[in-house]
Amino acid sequence: MVVAAMVAAVVAAIGLVAFSVIHWPAFNASNVTRAITTVGQVASVAVVGLSVYLTRTRKWPIAAKLLSWAGLSAFVTVTLGMPLAATKLYLFGVSVDQEFRTEFLTRMTDTASLHDMTYADLPSFYPAGWFWVGGRVADLLGMAGWEAFKPYAIASLAVAAVVAMVLWSKLIRSDWAAPVALATTAVVLAYGSPEVYGAIIAVVVPPALILAWGGLYKPSSGWGAVVGTGVFLGISATFYTLYAGWAAFTVGLMALVAAVAMRSFAPIVRMVVAGAIAGVIALIVWLPFLLQLRHGSPPSSGTAFHYLPGSGAQLEFPMLRADLFGALCLIGTVWLVIRGTSSRRAQGIGIGIVAIYLWSLASMAATAAGTTLLSFRLAPILFSLFAAAGVFGFIEGARAIYQALNEPPRFRYAVLTIGVIGALAFSQNIPHVLEPEINTAYTDTDGNGVRADKRPPGAVAFYGDIDKALTQRISRPRGDIVVLTADTSFLSYFPYLGFQALTSHYANPLADFAGRAAAIKSWSELKTPDELVAGLEKSKWRAPDAILFRNGSDGYSLRLAEDVYPNDPNVRRYTVSFDKKLFDDPRFTVTDIGPFVLVTRN
Repeated sequence: MVVAAMVAAVVAAIGLVAFSVIHWPAFNASNVTRAITTVGQVASVAVVGLSVYLTRTRKWPIAAKLLSWAGLSAFVTVTLGMPLAATKLYLFGVSVDQEFRTEFLTRMTDTASLHDMTYADLPSFYPAGWFWVGGRVADLLGMAGWEAFKPYAIASLAVAAVVAMVLWSKLIRSDWAAPVALATTAVVLAYGSPEVYGAIIAVVVPPALILAWGGLYKPSSGWGAVVGTGVFLGISATFYTLYAGWAAFTVGLMALVAAVAMRSFAPIVRMVVAGAIAGVIALIVWLPFLLQLRHGSPPSSGTAFHYLPGSGAQLEFPMLRADLFGALCLIGTVWLVIRGTSSRRAQGIGIGIVAIYLWSLASMAATAAGTTLLSFRLAPILFSLFAAAGVFGFIEGARAIYQALNEPPRFRYAVLTIGVIGALAFSQNIPHVLEPEINTAYTDTDGNGVRADKRPPGAVAFYGDIDKALTQRISRPRGDIVVLTADTSFLSYFPYLGFQALTSHYANPLADFAGRAAAIKSWSELKTPDELVAGLEKSKWRAPDAILFRNGSDGYSLRLAEDVYPNDPNVRRYTVSFDKKLFDDPRFTVTDIGPFVLVTRN
């Protein structure tokens, strides 16, 4: 796995550098990058196919492994890197959820400590694993966090894909591992890559579940699989809490099924051992938050689970889709039913799929209690499990038909042709599936004040001037300056601390989002500079060193947000206005910068 990861990182780096040296047209204004993406995908699939041929003929086994790793990592790199070649931003730019993810990476680039992405004096609530590694890489390369996001995201996905391939090769036939890994990777790229730190887990889930089932269901062996399962759960907990929680639930379900089938408590014991290993690993990122939690329970403003889109209100059945992916899932469903009692692979994957549906039903039921379990975010895992089952069903089904037809000599070539055509057809459609996310990467303004589609930039273009003004007026490092602003994407590009997060759903529960919002509202209702200064000084949180407003018709304005779950959308925007006279005082310096008003405390 270590060697495979190194190969993938090198291939991704070479590919991304090669893409960057050519001036490509914007994806949303030309089909050139689509065409080059297709060429790169065909070449990558051909390399993977060559590795399968060498494996089946038992020629040059080391070369076969290297080619499989290089081909799969090149597939990831070209599928995401080429459509984004003309922009410095990753999928979804710095919009919506990608804003706080970029902010987190910017924070971890500025500091190696597990600091909250926004608030001063708080440990991180969101698992920092993926962001911490990326921040250290960005710092080593001398890159800003926002600028490192795209190459790091693509390279880390390439690494995760080949790690999954190595794991597959230890669990199933080596010549099957490559096509299964390619299929699950392609599906995760299409449906999970915008949330990259989740996609990294999703691509490893199918082989990890088969590993876990083997470790729990073997009566006298499998302790290596138990340890591997614990490591997987622990790493998941350092990357993505939701996926780790679901994975732990799934392993628990497996242990229960195995215990009943074996009439033994041994699977339960093995599950506990795996859980203990996972807990130790999880503490790497969770310990600071848990220690801080000892000082008191978090306020009730933590609303991370307050989101229920339409996709979270119904069960997902991909096998009923009228497209190529739907057909693959349908084949997988048939295979799971037929092989459910005879194949460990089908049992492991099948229990994982059942666990997702149970989690989804529990999430829907939890809405009666005023919350959810965010089951809609498990879709990439569900799709990857069905994709793996579909590949197994296709291979085993073709073999059964081949034998039933008395092994016609040309049949295998027909099956190979259908498989390759299907793989290429789905792969070349991935940029189309991701088109809204890719287009946003071109229409958002990056940290250099540039829109990649060459159109006039947005207000983000003034962030550099704001940063310059702040560093001139306040002599402390950026990571020690608190800025109150509703334009929280400013914190995505520069590592200033924030007084308030974008929404309560992304806020640290220890930060008291609702209390801070009330404080901001109360400050806006004050009448004199003396009252404002006194209010800032009496704040129970570290007061802002600067406030970044927008010019409004009735003063300086901040457009804030509040949770309105169970409504969808779950956020309501409202505006708080400050009288300009509040800052007409020597204790403040006020500067107009484009559409912004920067107020710093002297």
